[in-house]
Amino acid sequence: MITLHIEHKVSNYDGWKQVFDSNPINRKKSGVRSYRIFRPVDDPNYVLIDLEFDNLNDSETVLTALNKLWSNVDGKIIFNPQARILNVEETKKY
Repeated sequence: MITLHIEHKVSNYDGWKQVFDSNPINRKKSGVRSYRIFRPVDDPNYVLIDLEFDNLNDSETVLTALNKLWSNVDGKIIFNPQARILNVEETKKY
């Protein structure tokens, strides 16, 4: 499984979440299988998002779309977005 891990500051979480929920890149059609949103307990205006994919190609395509989207909103809704494509090597549940 491939994970696209994203991190960035937001000016207002509720406003950012509305934009995220509007799904501007059509996550499902783009190959996103699931997502998780995290917020540090000591910084509610910082978000970390994991988008899960079945294959590398879909994650790269989404990252390209996100970079284009971010160029329009960086410094307004989000600040300094960073992303990495990760290969899940192992998962174990207890």
